[in-house]
Amino acid sequence: MVRKFLYVVAGLIVLALAASLAYRYWGVPMMRAALVPGETFRAQRGLTSADYRADAMWLARPSLANDPSRWTPPGYAPRRTHGGAAVFFIHPTSYLSRAHWNAPLDDREANDRAALFLRGQASAFNEAGEIWAPRYRQATFGAFLTDKAAADQALALAYRDLLAAFDVFLAEIAPDRPIILAGHSQGALHLTHLLKDRVAGQPLAKRIVAAYAIGWPISTTTDLPALGLPACATPEQRGCVLAWQSFAEPADPSLILDTFDRTSGFDGRPRRGTPLLCTNPLTGANGGSAPASANLGTLYPNADLSGATIRAGTVGARCAGRGLLLIGSPPDLGPYTLPGNNYHVYDYSLFWANVRADAARRLAAK
Repeated sequence: MVRKFLYVVAGLIVLALAASLAYRYWGVPMMRAALVPGETFRAQRGLTSADYRADAMWLARPSLANDPSRWTPPGYAPRRTHGGAAVFFIHPTSYLSRAHWNAPLDDREANDRAALFLRGQASAFNEAGEIWAPRYRQATFGAFLTDKAAADQALALAYRDLLAAFDVFLAEIAPDRPIILAGHSQGALHLTHLLKDRVAGQPLAKRIVAAYAIGWPISTTTDLPALGLPACATPEQRGCVLAWQSFAEPADPSLILDTFDRTSGFDGRPRRGTPLLCTNPLTGANGGSAPASANLGTLYPNADLSGATIRAGTVGARCAGRGLLLIGSPPDLGPYTLPGNNYHVYDYSLFWANVRADAARRLAAK
């Protein structure tokens, strides 16, 4: 298991360094040439609830023996007994190939990366309750670098898988059990659609403890009103949405915002120039700033890259400008920083212990 983990990490290092160099010298066109699929989009059979009744369709589920979401750093432990919240977690993009627009469910590399993401991200919720994290035919990374219609088709296919998985999740938990929804990057994008389509205006909304749509821009004017839940204004508030995008300084968000600003929001209006939802994970409130002393713990990788340890008080955070979460000078968490001082890969790791405390606090609130 450790050896497999090291292989995955080594692959991510190579990818991050290659992407950084390619972007620096050749920019987005080079990245598109390397990562956008050349094939025509292929329609595939839709997955159903029947498919997601099998353990093999889940990366994390209470019935699984080897569940990566139950990992914790030294000094922490997952919940030992049934109860608490039911957590539905949507993992970020782990399929990096340009061979297909959507990841094959049996792609070992993508599944190993997804398991790694669950260790560093979904694990923040394993004290608040039990975690369900479905496999799904995610859109490949290159789908986010192009305006081709195939990219939207790939994302739509992935989302339909998640809807089927969500139906099984709801069927398996008690009808009055509180729910935490969480995701990152592509997972957060799908989560916003799930909120709009399955939560907004529905009785289910009353059961949502919080929705953590981390690492995806949410316009507070054109998107947020359609989600059916308000932004989290206080750390004890239930039934609200949290979102942030982490950048060290100086920050250059153009790679993200240039694309985002060419799209329309859930209300049909242009997103260009609109403010973004920025929750400060150190305070649990919308906007504002907090010093590093408020950080309960950041995940730092071990020297052999086989795990991580927690260090408190090393990274501060402040919401600034249009709605970016700025963390000051670049911390040394590893080689995965994206162009523009974008700490996207570490959106959860930077504030792992605060996210854990935030989920417990909101679950306990009435």
